[in-house]
Amino acid sequence: MEGIEQFDFDVSLIFAVLNGRVSAAINRRLVTDFKKEGIDISPEQLTVLSLLWKKDRVPQQELCNATFKDKPNMTRLIDSLEKAGLAIRTTDENDKRNNLIVLTEAGKAIEEKAFIVANNTMKEALYNVTPQELAMGQNLLKKIFYNTQEKTSKGASED
Repeated sequence: MEGIEQFDFDVSLIFAVLNGRVSAAINRRLVTDFKKEGIDISPEQLTVLSLLWKKDRVPQQELCNATFKDKPNMTRLIDSLEKAGLAIRTTDENDKRNNLIVLTEAGKAIEEKAFIVANNTMKEALYNVTPQELAMGQNLLKKIFYNTQEKTSKGASED
C-alpha cells in the first residue's frame, strides 16, 4: 500500500474501470466490427488465433499459460474454434498425452482480415490518446497485474 495514501479517488470508479468496463466496451465493439466484415469470431477466440498465427501446432497447455486461462475455459475455446472450422486438435506424436492445436486453412485464411479489423477497432478506441498516455496506462496496468500476481503467488505458497 506504499504511496496509496496520497491518492483521493473514487474506489468504485477505479474498480469498475480496472474490473473490465474498458475491456468489455472494446470487446463489444470488436464483435460488432467483426460481424460487419463477416468474421464470426469472439475476442477470446481472436486471442487464441493470434497465438496460433504466430506459432501453429501449439500444445493446449501452452495456450492456457499464454492467455492465463484454465484448462476448462481453454477446452471450451478450442471446442468453439473446432466447431467454427478454424482449428483442430491433433495428438502430439512426441507425447501422446498432449493435444496440439492446429489451424485449419479457414483459420489461416481469416488472419489478415481479422487483424485489419482488430487494428482499426483499437485505433478508434485509442483516438485522442497520446503515446505517452498509452505508455503510462500500460505501465500502470502492468504494475497492478504484477502486484496481484505477486500477492496471489505469496498467498498460495504460504498455504
